Amino acid sequence: MLDLAISAPKPKTIAGATGDWEIVIGLEVHAQVATRAKLFSAASTAFGAEPNANVSFVDAGMPGMLPVINEGCIEQAVRTGLGLRAQINLVSAFDRKNYFYPDLPSGYQISQLFHPIVGEGEVMVEIAPGVARRVRIARIHLEQDAGKSIHDMDPAMSFVDLNRAGVALMEIVSHPDIRGPEEAAAYVARLRQIMRYLGTCDGNMQNGNLRADVNVSVCRPGQYEKWQADGDFAHLGTRCEIKNMNSLRFIQAAIEYEARRQIALLEDGGTVDQETRLFDPDKGETRSMRSKEEAHDYRYCPDPDLLPLEIGQDWVDAIAAALPELPDARKVRYMNDFGLSDYDASVLTAEKENADYFEQVARGRDGKQAANWVINELFGRMKKDGGADITTCPVSPAQLGAIIDLIGAGTISGRIAKELFEIVYTEGGDPAAIVETRGMTQVTDEGAIERAVEEVIAQNPAQVEKAKANPKLAGWFVGQVMKATGGKASPAAVNAIVAQKLGL
Repeated sequence: MLDLAISAPKPKTIAGATGDWEIVIGLEVHAQVATRAKLFSAASTAFGAEPNANVSFVDAGMPGMLPVINEGCIEQAVRTGLGLRAQINLVSAFDRKNYFYPDLPSGYQISQLFHPIVGEGEVMVEIAPGVARRVRIARIHLEQDAGKSIHDMDPAMSFVDLNRAGVALMEIVSHPDIRGPEEAAAYVARLRQIMRYLGTCDGNMQNGNLRADVNVSVCRPGQYEKWQADGDFAHLGTRCEIKNMNSLRFIQAAIEYEARRQIALLEDGGTVDQETRLFDPDKGETRSMRSKEEAHDYRYCPDPDLLPLEIGQDWVDAIAAALPELPDARKVRYMNDFGLSDYDASVLTAEKENADYFEQVARGRDGKQAANWVINELFGRMKKDGGADITTCPVSPAQLGAIIDLIGAGTISGRIAKELFEIVYTEGGDPAAIVETRGMTQVTDEGAIERAVEEVIAQNPAQVEKAKANPKLAGWFVGQVMKATGGKASPAAVNAIVAQKLGL
């Protein structure tokens, strides 16, 4: 278990004309469930298909069509709940949320407002090394996604693509425990990381597979503590919801703008209307979308076509037993088994694919050395290459491991290894074969190295006197010898012979 100090909330304070204000944030994160079929139909969930290609009669809202629950979606929701240390409800139920929108063919969305499949849970958000904030999860419920309205293909018409209609979403609803823009982004990033490890959502925000509705309100210092004491939400101020945020950077910018907008309204003697707003990233501001609906506006009712969902504890226990190692546990293992620092272990476990890659490189090798090569050389080179993804990295774990093995065997030096890595990265190939065919083998013949040292010393008598007066200057001779041998001489041998010849 990761040993984290739990930090008390540290709200972001904004100075207004009439005094300080604090931000209160709650998030509703919509995560697309990683399944091949939709929640109530067998239509494909594959991204990028031709418009309206992945649509069944159920998704299109055709008369007489009955929904059939996809067991895989239920399993993924349970797995997510377990990963967030949440209560799994063995009995849950689906409701109809009625509203009209062009990309909602049936005129209602099947959701779980009153009886969700997952209850209270928590997320530990690390805000500094070894320091975390606990954000409480109120519930996770399953619901259908809507389709997509497209407004930029024709100046006079809008189009509707129903490929996404009926895709299963997990709506992860937090309590208003988040106190600043950076913390909100860190919370969403943490959820994404956990779900990617679990394999329950791919976390692709660009495709809309993970997006957040951000609820923002402002209050005076001390009001949040009053809410915690008596549960009266009036202390927290009127909230506005910013819809469909699919960028961590935009989430932060939207919260910052919205909080300042509300403060300006209140200080000018106005009131904040509870409403739904959109964020315009080009202007860096939120704008009104519609007044905020309440539950009664949606005319919720139990779905007459779906019986209450009952699952067995044995089934839940089997899912729990098969959960993969989550990022916190993996980070602790890296620190304990490989002796890695908190920072290095955090970098390697940030993405599951990166951690999997590192483990393959480290298997049977020195963990610290493997971590240094993955973080500094590989990730550094990928960043230089425009942030390439580890799944498409041109250097395989086997190739990187082979480079490390050549260093360990003394076949190449660290300097040669970096040249070899660049060759493998840009050209591919077997590292050992490249070393042999290109004559990159490290020179370990002490006689040859000694002759090279003597030659450099003989050519630089003035530098010899300086080095004898200041031993730190001996490094200059080491550099000259390495240059003379094309970087192939063993650095350890060169250092030792230079010190011996200079009498240091």
